[in-house]
Amino acid sequence: MKALSRKLGFWFSLVLVSGLTPFANADDKFEFPVAASSRVLGFAPLWTADKMGFFDREGLDVEVTTTHGTAPSMEALATESVHGAFASNHGVIVLVENGLDLAIIAGGSKSTLMILGGRNIKSFEDLRGAVIGAPNLNSSTAFLLRRVLKEKGLDYPKDYSLANVGGSRSILIALSTGKVAAGVLSVSLQSRAQEMGLNFIGKISDVFPNYLLSSVSVRRAWANRNRPQVVRFLRALLRARKWLGEERDAATQLLAAELQMKPDAARKGLDYYIDNRVWEPDLGVDVEGLKTIVEMYAEQADLKGPLPDPKKYIDLSFLQTALKELGWENMK
Repeated sequence: MKALSRKLGFWFSLVLVSGLTPFANADDKFEFPVAASSRVLGFAPLWTADKMGFFDREGLDVEVTTTHGTAPSMEALATESVHGAFASNHGVIVLVENGLDLAIIAGGSKSTLMILGGRNIKSFEDLRGAVIGAPNLNSSTAFLLRRVLKEKGLDYPKDYSLANVGGSRSILIALSTGKVAAGVLSVSLQSRAQEMGLNFIGKISDVFPNYLLSSVSVRRAWANRNRPQVVRFLRALLRARKWLGEERDAATQLLAAELQMKPDAARKGLDYYIDNRVWEPDLGVDVEGLKTIVEMYAEQADLKGPLPDPKKYIDLSFLQTALKELGWENMK
């Protein structure tokens, strides 16, 4: 009973910090289903806006479905099962180039992926001839890894091979058991990997500092018909992003509980995201960061001629209105 009281007290304290009322009339809310490609720290503003009641404050009934992949998130958006999607930008670009009228309306997270090596792998040069663990070999992450290694003088498949291992947790297991010599891990697992004796080799951001991994996307026609609700949705995300930076102790507890992480790992991850501006304070979209993804898509799809303009995939008018209504137009 005491444990339950402490838990309820924690959540009530979060409500007080946010200045929100703890209950809202569900009948008055606008239904706004959302898909998230994975349940990760990178989408912390979404989890925070949901759990802290920021969506409630905007009169939105937001139901979040974790789809376990970018493709099913994009399918849900394209088939109008959801109104918004948090997923890899590569998925948005692919669908737009195939005729779907989608738009990125806010930035998600930049890449926080780290390259870790086994106990005898300590440098990029040590990766020559190695087997490296990655998610789906046709994924944007695997392609990004290949681009980084090429910048470091390693050509695929001549100098190394890739193994389809799965997500970060599966890669960590494969690394620790010696099934692969190296792999890409999320920042939330990097510290744990080093504690296990694995070696930090480098960050994806060392080569591509502005690589915009994910975003918030919508169907353009639907969003234009429901502009006030989309703006309110973004207002809630902006409030959540601000709260994450200002209330890190409470945010650590929320994220640890929501994502089933140890508090220490949640805090290290949160600090990294905030201090390195992995989420921009205004949730803006770095066009140069998106350009890198367009280049990779063009190479994968073997597109001929000029590269598509990254701006064709973006509509920041909703975000600009949300910032103006909050009085945060000059947020940096």
